[in-house]
Amino acid sequence: MTDAAHADIKSKIDANPVMVFMKGTPQFPQCGFSSVVVQILDHLGVDYGSANVLESDDLRQGVKTFSDWPTIPQLYVKGEFVGGCDIVREMFEQGELRGFLQEKGVPVAA
Repeated sequence: MTDAAHADIKSKIDANPVMVFMKGTPQFPQCGFSSVVVQILDHLGVDYGSANVLESDDLRQGVKTFSDWPTIPQLYVKGEFVGGCDIVREMFEQGELRGFLQEKGVPVAA
């Protein structure tokens, strides 16, 4: 991963308390896994930033290296890597995600 790609990824994570690296956009996800993460965050009423990894090979490969996680989407909360779709879905289904976000100081819907 180039230094520029690393710096770009870090700046996106630092600029957004909740950041999703995904395929497509929240309005038009381009894979089912990205769609699930967006639906969960939207359901919780969370404000989040997103980056479409399909726009750049450097971003798509770089985010995998940055997190040492092989799949996309990837969710970060307050700079901390949370995981991909399966982890986010499991945390949501078990009622853990809302509490985790609240502990990190991220506002969620009632």
